[in-house]
Amino acid sequence: MRMLLTLTGYVLAGYCLLCLLLYLLQRQLIYFPVAAQLPATEPLILQQANATVLVSRKARDSSQALLYFGGNAEDVSVALSEFAAAFPNHAIYLMHYRGYGGSSGSPSEQALVADALTLFDQLQSKHSDITVLGRSLGSGVAVQLAAQRKVAQLVLITPFDSLSALAQQQFPLFPVRRLLKDTYTSVAYAPAITSPTLILVAEQDEIIARTHSEALYRAFSPGVATLKSYTGSHNSELAASQIAAWLAATIP
Repeated sequence: MRMLLTLTGYVLAGYCLLCLLLYLLQRQLIYFPVAAQLPATEPLILQQANATVLVSRKARDSSQALLYFGGNAEDVSVALSEFAAAFPNHAIYLMHYRGYGGSSGSPSEQALVADALTLFDQLQSKHSDITVLGRSLGSGVAVQLAAQRKVAQLVLITPFDSLSALAQQQFPLFPVRRLLKDTYTSVAYAPAITSPTLILVAEQDEIIARTHSEALYRAFSPGVATLKSYTGSHNSELAASQIAAWLAATIP
């Protein structure tokens, strides 16, 4: 009996240690900062209280703009030329998260959303019609932005309902929902969005199951969001020209 109790104690201690490690290292498991492969041309600098955020851009004298938030391990600088070609009438802005591509500071949900809101407010002084795109992790940022600001259109690529739901699926033996600091609970913000929304789901997505994207889709008010599928996995390249075509065909 004593041996059984001792073994049980070791198992519990090991489990608690793993929970502690998950808690302490969670942001290293969520964010994977990457350097910019391409030098920023005339970048927009967003000066925050405790960070400097770099924004790659294609400046255009237009009322229309496109604002893009990438995935958790994405170098958005490489997408600039493709977005600029696909959206020739839009000024293009791609935000490098804190710690990514020349931006200082450390990424967190609160910080990234605050940066997105500040950037959007700054862009509104130049552009009255701003389309917001968010891919994967960036969909969580884009949803919160669109819930608090009036965007022209919202496009979500391989989005999820909440990061906590995804994490719980990946770590079913641990109380992930209680441990997470950054939850990106998009389903809680979706009902407040009134802008036309296009949700693009990869048919062979091995990271974000379709059920998570569909749960987010159902959280929007009726008639606000449209769901489309495309062939590919989570990290398959989706041409900006195809996104532009879907937007033109789907959203007035």
